[in-house]
Amino acid sequence: MLKGCVAWPDTDAERYRAAGIWTGELLGEIGREGARRHPGRTAVVDTGGRMTYAELDAAADRFAAGLHRLGLRAEDRVVVQLPNTAAFVVVALGLFRLGAVPVFAQPSHREAELTYLARHTEARALVVPDRFGGYDHRPLAATVAASAAGLDHVIVAGEPGPHLALSDVRDEPRDLPAPDPGDVAFFLLSGGTTGLPKLIPRTHDDYAYQLRRSAEALGVDEHGVYLASLPAAHNAALGCPGVLGTLRAGGRVVLSPTPSPDDVFPLITAEGVTLTTLMPPLLAVWLDLAADYGVDLSGVLLEVGGAPLRPEVAREILGRGLRLSHWFGMAEGPLWYTRLDDSPETIATTQGRPLIPADEYRVVDEHDRDVPPGGVGEFLVRGPTTLRGYYDAPEYNATAFTADGYLRTGDLVRLTPEGNLMVAGRIKDVINRGGEKIGAAELESQIEAHPAVRAAAVIAVPDPALGEKICAVVVRRDDGGGLDLAELRAFLTGRGLAAYKLPDRLEVVPAFSHTGAGKVDKRALRRSLTGDGA
Repeated sequence: MLKGCVAWPDTDAERYRAAGIWTGELLGEIGREGARRHPGRTAVVDTGGRMTYAELDAAADRFAAGLHRLGLRAEDRVVVQLPNTAAFVVVALGLFRLGAVPVFAQPSHREAELTYLARHTEARALVVPDRFGGYDHRPLAATVAASAAGLDHVIVAGEPGPHLALSDVRDEPRDLPAPDPGDVAFFLLSGGTTGLPKLIPRTHDDYAYQLRRSAEALGVDEHGVYLASLPAAHNAALGCPGVLGTLRAGGRVVLSPTPSPDDVFPLITAEGVTLTTLMPPLLAVWLDLAADYGVDLSGVLLEVGGAPLRPEVAREILGRGLRLSHWFGMAEGPLWYTRLDDSPETIATTQGRPLIPADEYRVVDEHDRDVPPGGVGEFLVRGPTTLRGYYDAPEYNATAFTADGYLRTGDLVRLTPEGNLMVAGRIKDVINRGGEKIGAAELESQIEAHPAVRAAAVIAVPDPALGEKICAVVVRRDDGGGLDLAELRAFLTGRGLAAYKLPDRLEVVPAFSHTGAGKVDKRALRRSLTGDGA
């Protein structure tokens, strides 16, 4: 196991292997079977064209060999910041085959996030697009490389500028030592409740099982066509079953640069999409506009999660004859879902039952005592796909996990008599803005760097489209001068903060009230601003 990562206890690992849960499958093998069985079949479609399984397999091998020629080896970390393109798939598979460890960043991340990821993981390379969404990533990459010791290579998909072109990182395929199936295959990013995101190590063994179970649950096989409109670097679009699970099953992956109807609706029609993953706010937009675009969604299984889905919206979807699977999931590993043959009311009001039969879970009160059946409490879980510790974070792990290895999810839930999960809220200090998780503590520290701000508190305020928006509440310095929302957002952007973390609303108050423990009383703030003190 990579230094800084926490392994499953030997007894659990042996049990998972004996039960056929961990089978020794390597993620780098994804695509090889497809290349052998049907080399000419389309594997990946993006706005630039199509790749067959044979082409994908060969490109991944050449990229792995090209990285090896550059001096990268197994366990070297590589920060990957690519949008939904075929290049993302080639880079991921090539790194898996080399045994190097991709750190999947989001295209929206900027200097603060990328520098942190590169430094924290001691990354040796950074892979970026030339431009995406009107933003030039090459100067950003140069800044990150100058700030992160040991980051020797910047690789650019597209026009490289002063860097190395992705198209030049290739060599004749060579035999490379296979990683151990229990090794870390890649890092996902947590939503984070304090500071910058925590890194989630996912192993070949555990993620291969997630891919297999997810594909089985949703009926994805070689005839499946999966549309990735959420970022492929998100767990939801990467492996539930997502891009990797569909390729593993021999199906076709369709990559959209954004979830905008302008981008996705033509692809749904042209490619015959059978499955896609959506956050609830996007789902509402799609439903409203599908008729205007003349797109038929009846053949698409809508896999929805990541943020609260209002029951009335779910009922409308099902009432239209559309297919819906309602999910609860975390990049950390736990996944629950409603079955396709569940009753409409179960699908509309719950997040279903565990995807992983071997998962162990509890619902507890603030003293870690199991709540009575049907009671609300914090959801604790451990199992063969749920991590046992965040990367290089021993102090955080001491509170994020129980002594016997249960992950404290921070979600408040209750279980129905039938065993279905109902999410009631969160105890973590996180804003869920349309599925993007923003840790309040990180944003508060950035806002407090503004010369006009004495103290800041960040809270969620309800929003009908996104679920929640970000409200920054500040106490101004006596000599701080004026401050408005546009100026604050510009200041935070200048500090390298990603756009989705910028406040949507600014409130200035004379002082904060505090709890008995001396913390800012955010319940009182919410009550004063929204009337909701939950």
